[in-house]
Amino acid sequence: MKQRYNKYSDYLKNLFGAGIRKIPVNAGFTCPNRDGSKGTGGCTYCNNVSFNPFYGIKKKSVVEQLNNGIEFYSKRYSVSGFLVYFQAYTNTYDEPEELKKIYSEVLEFPRVLGIIIGTRPDCISEYLLEYFSKLSKRKYVSIEYGIESSHDRTLEYVNRCHTYSDTISAISQTAEYGLHVGAHVILGLPGETDEMIIQTADRIAELPVNSIKIHQLQIIKQTVMAKQFAEHPESFRSFTVDQYVDLVVEFLEHLRPDIVIERFISESPLKYVLHPRWNGVRTYDFAKLVQKRMEEKNSWQGKLFKSV
Repeated sequence: MKQRYNKYSDYLKNLFGAGIRKIPVNAGFTCPNRDGSKGTGGCTYCNNVSFNPFYGIKKKSVVEQLNNGIEFYSKRYSVSGFLVYFQAYTNTYDEPEELKKIYSEVLEFPRVLGIIIGTRPDCISEYLLEYFSKLSKRKYVSIEYGIESSHDRTLEYVNRCHTYSDTISAISQTAEYGLHVGAHVILGLPGETDEMIIQTADRIAELPVNSIKIHQLQIIKQTVMAKQFAEHPESFRSFTVDQYVDLVVEFLEHLRPDIVIERFISESPLKYVLHPRWNGVRTYDFAKLVQKRMEEKNSWQGKLFKSV
């Protein structure tokens, strides 16, 4: 069967061989839209508890979390190496020397092949990029930016406190240093039409992005967005699984064909999710639905991509 999109699992296998697992860790950072330097309250949709693993709690040190993660995955899978994913909040938002200490600590672990740094486009510096570039000569380094949307009106509404021009600048700089650039987008943010979402795909396709995570908007309990949803549900779009599959396929058609696709959906535990509640739909299941829909349409990633 022909693969219709550029799969992340194939990318990892080609790069490292089989048996690579990502271990998410929570280093206890915050964000500039939380601590008052740019704003307060954080992103309106964010409750980090909903996507932290059981071992990734802030009360445990990064080393403890990593040990627990290695033990967890080693018992369940045939694992030859690990990538440590600094996932929660903004993982370049601290003093550079303190950051380097934390990164270096995990890279000393046996079978740790590299790090993935989740951060914001407005929280990167030339100093850190130079450090990451040197580090990438001996270990895998990926910098993953939360783009979320290419529309400033949306970014303002969800309290991101950065602009899309910040995204363009950060991604371009990171690529210039020869680093792997990851990106994260959310489909279905309030106020965005299908046309706006596809425009974001077109814009990302023009950037030197190597991989992307695509998530549906999930409204999570104990967030600002949960309160907004309760007060004005008409302001939010509602996708069935089939409708979201169609949107993802169209999004893929507009991306560059070489961009690696990490995932299509978020899988927050249902106990935290208010909307949409797609009971039983897992990442693997959804990927099969996308593949099937693309076959039915004779579609493929990059089908509508136009090089500029």
